[in-house]
Amino acid sequence: MTDTPVEPVDTAHETVCAWTVRDTPVGPLLLAATGEGLVNVVFHAREDTVDRALARLAGRLGTDPRPAAGTPEPPAALTAATEELARYFDGVPGPFTVPLDWSLTGGFHARVLRELASSVPYGTTVGYQDLARRVGEPGAARAVGVAMGANPLPVVVPCHRVLESSGAIGGFGGGLETKRTLLSLEGVLPEPLF
Repeated sequence: MTDTPVEPVDTAHETVCAWTVRDTPVGPLLLAATGEGLVNVVFHAREDTVDRALARLAGRLGTDPRPAAGTPEPPAALTAATEELARYFDGVPGPFTVPLDWSLTGGFHARVLRELASSVPYGTTVGYQDLARRVGEPGAARAVGVAMGANPLPVVVPCHRVLESSGAIGGFGGGLETKRTLLSLEGVLPEPLF
């Protein structure tokens, strides 16, 4: 019997993904990052939600996300995102500068989300229709709504800042109370009375 040589594993092209859960005023958030940047933010990150989100990430990225605490050196974007979100929830206005990994979105959705991230700053809002016009698709207001619902990076890519043309708050994947809280934090809506 001869020994069959074992081929070395090529880890140079392996996607490393690390994650953490942080408590925030809108509940626990799951943050996941790759070497390229922040890749996913998930609301209501309790155990069952985290398990489902990590399974989806593993399927989409082709690698099992690892807890940041168990990773020798978590991606820098994970640390940056944690720090920037802490400042955000402390009420410090300003743009997010953490690098983003856009690999969980593409096509029209990516165009809309990139436009939103780059042109709708803290404390401002935009309508679905206006955002559709900005990406060159004036008849696509509903498709913009679908892109907001599929946003893999909520809060950082601020889909909570997108409102109906009437000024109504519209929908939100994280729940309307979460959207109200985020808009109140940014001074767009008055603080709740109780």
